[in-house]
Amino acid sequence: MSLKLLQAGLQPLGQFDGLDADVLTMKGGEVVSFASVTTNGTPGVTTSGLDQGAYDVFDGYVNQSGTLKRPAVTRLFDGSTSLTASSRPLMLSDEGITGYGTLFGSVVGGTIGQQVNGPNSVTGAVLGPHTATGSGKVTCWHLAGLYAVSLDATDGYLQPSNTSLTVGNALTFTSKGLLTPSGSANALGGATVVAHLVEFNTNQSLVTTPNFLVAALNSPSGNVSSVGPRALTFATIYFAPPTS
Repeated sequence: MSLKLLQAGLQPLGQFDGLDADVLTMKGGEVVSFASVTTNGTPGVTTSGLDQGAYDVFDGYVNQSGTLKRPAVTRLFDGSTSLTASSRPLMLSDEGITGYGTLFGSVVGGTIGQQVNGPNSVTGAVLGPHTATGSGKVTCWHLAGLYAVSLDATDGYLQPSNTSLTVGNALTFTSKGLLTPSGSANALGGATVVAHLVEFNTNQSLVTTPNFLVAALNSPSGNVSSVGPRALTFATIYFAPPTS
């Protein structure tokens, strides 16, 4: 869904070219780093099999054994890129679709009105592109601070349903850059602790009327009682990645 900046570092590290293979699949809040990709020597030239980038991406490169290399941000620590558990710097991605204010919102209606959007779910088609579409770049946050990551962008072990979690749990990440409790079955081997769990939160919207304010006993909505659990949609974390 998205990354929320709560009490984050003053500024992001910057905006960097995203790896073509996954830049438009990022939801926001994944752990990312710089992969090394082969680049064209001539700006603006597209070559099959080589990662593409905006024109200014070609301003710099690293000459490695005569092959031009440049950085590309990715969340893939799965062996398909040059990233490993020891790759640095480690950052949080801040690109996606849901929750990022797409230009035309989302569809409401559809066949017999089945496409409806709530505060915690979107069933209608999103009318707008991924935020990285225009430039192919990813905004990366690297400074220690308080962030909220939507639960659809975290690992299955980092969910409110996991009763073994406690406040302050150390968090690492999976091979796909998803935050997960340290020691979980999906944690990337050798990966360091990058954050600590503070709590799970609702979307904290001030304009979303919760069910307990509108439902009544035997109401037309079908709810027998207006009492129900909060819909938790975000994990609040203290992000403090290692610098070396």
